Amino acid sequence: MSDDYHGLPCWYELTTPDPLAAGAFYHAVIGWEVEKAPMEGFEYFLARQGTAMVAGMSKPAMPGIPPNWLTYFAVSDCDATVAAMLADGAGQIVPPSDIPGTGRFAILSDPQGAVFGLLQPLPMQAEQGGAYDPAKPGHGAWHELMSGDPVAGLAFYGKHLGWTASTAMPMGEMGTYQLFAREGRDIGGMMGLPQAGMPPCWLPYTGVTSIDRAKAAVEAGGGRVMHGPMEVPGGAFILQGTDPQGAWFALTGPR
Repeated sequence: MSDDYHGLPCWYELTTPDPLAAGAFYHAVIGWEVEKAPMEGFEYFLARQGTAMVAGMSKPAMPGIPPNWLTYFAVSDCDATVAAMLADGAGQIVPPSDIPGTGRFAILSDPQGAVFGLLQPLPMQAEQGGAYDPAKPGHGAWHELMSGDPVAGLAFYGKHLGWTASTAMPMGEMGTYQLFAREGRDIGGMMGLPQAGMPPCWLPYTGVTSIDRAKAAVEAGGGRVMHGPMEVPGGAFILQGTDPQGAWFALTGPR
């Protein structure tokens, strides 16, 4: 990750009732090695792809939180970005807080209700990067926002994270799939809610070496493939599914 990291995806975090079982599932599907982190007073698991730490897993911090994947975006000043986002209608779930040895983070909801994280990494962590790299299997590759108002969503994130509109892809009755970019590089897409009553959310995609092998591993491991595999522009294939504990996830890779 370069010094100019503001607005880049930087971390992925799974809330799950059973991190050990979830770790075994994602090991089979993606190839991650999952191990318990040395954190006092808090059970946290780290997923590693090769030498890179790419994701974290933990139990819900309080009752009532469903299994879910949370995407974090890097910022140069966590407190200032949070204050500016709150002034523009965001909601605060976790206020800016320090993570020893890592940086400063916060968890917010955008004005339409989708939950996301912010992370101001320490200089050493910022230089290392690692979790987001669409060229490497096992790393974050794409980021999808499903929102009741994706146009307003892009304006919000664009203002605070520096994103710009890229290609707009018509999807018929489902509206437009709007790609967004950071410094000219596409990093994700935004769309309306596919189903009435569905809550807005971010869905991160992880790269895999073979979408068909990953699909077989999902099904063998007790997960469910909900959509796909289907081909997308550029020749890659994607699938969306739920893991055995119920968290939605998404994968992308060659056939």
